[in-house]
Amino acid sequence: MRAGIIGAGGYAGGELLRLLLGHPEVREIVAGSESLAGKPVTTAHPNLRKRTDLQFVNYEDVARCDVLFLSLPNGTHRADEFEGRAALIIDLSSDHRLRDPADYQRWYGEPHPHPHALGRWVYGIPELHRDRIAGAPRVTGAGCNATAAILALLPLFAADVVDRTRPVVVECKVGSSEGGREPSEDSHHPERVGVVRSFRPVGHRHTAEIEQELALGGARPRVDLSVTAVELVRGVLATAHAYVKSPLEDKDLWKIYRERYASEPFVRIVKERAGIFRYPEPKLLAGTNFADVGFAVDPRGERVVALCAIDNLVKGAAGNGVQAMNVARGVAEDAGLGFVGLHP
Repeated sequence: MRAGIIGAGGYAGGELLRLLLGHPEVREIVAGSESLAGKPVTTAHPNLRKRTDLQFVNYEDVARCDVLFLSLPNGTHRADEFEGRAALIIDLSSDHRLRDPADYQRWYGEPHPHPHALGRWVYGIPELHRDRIAGAPRVTGAGCNATAAILALLPLFAADVVDRTRPVVVECKVGSSEGGREPSEDSHHPERVGVVRSFRPVGHRHTAEIEQELALGGARPRVDLSVTAVELVRGVLATAHAYVKSPLEDKDLWKIYRERYASEPFVRIVKERAGIFRYPEPKLLAGTNFADVGFAVDPRGERVVALCAIDNLVKGAAGNGVQAMNVARGVAEDAGLGFVGLHP
């Protein structure tokens, strides 16, 4: 495949380059960056030194691709500009994740400029929509916090054990790379280091994706999402509190999670009896496309705490996009995504 990247200078764009350079089915990569055109990609991504001699090019030179990744800021709505340049377009931004234009206006504060186009895009988490992604020409990415929350809770909703009359409360602890490459006051090192900062206790936009995708053909759940910045560069840990219809035990949850995830190549159930890694831990996932999920039962029986850890730049962005590309193009789903992480 010939793969193109629009927005290759950002963090997610760099991860796309890293993954695609090791992909057995990708023969050529075109890295588009309007601000860095003409410069080596290692200018922005020094980890790729001696791995590639690619140079950034202008967006107009990213054409005639088999797959085109859009790694642009949310709200730019530039997908139409690149129609016709590739058989498969994967948009990592939030511009096409919500199917209902009213949801977009509610959560993003303005009307979607192309509401008619929303139905053309498949929400791109393969663990949810593998059959629809296969052969699809337009696939979205998913929010990193949404990905972690959805994968934590999906088995419970799929098994229909959640009491949908009660809210599901989700707390996501996130690393600084979630804010993207552009510096700001809150990403300035003296302001960011050492923090446990609640930067979006209510109203986080990823809430809409979680509610949309966990409906699963039934009543749409109420999700109350809070997001807290912690001292990580990479990583999301979602801790979700769900009330269930009737009391459950550990053995019930093991069955529910195994039935949903036993055949998933990138989801690992993490629930150990002892040790410091009894539950999902983002540190172990840096650079990987794995999602580690776990659970715990409140001794009172009516509450399940579901957890999921991911790398926000990989399974929460670029890696999930490459996984979706593999599914859409009919190649091995784990192609180019074999890195298993580091310990310690």
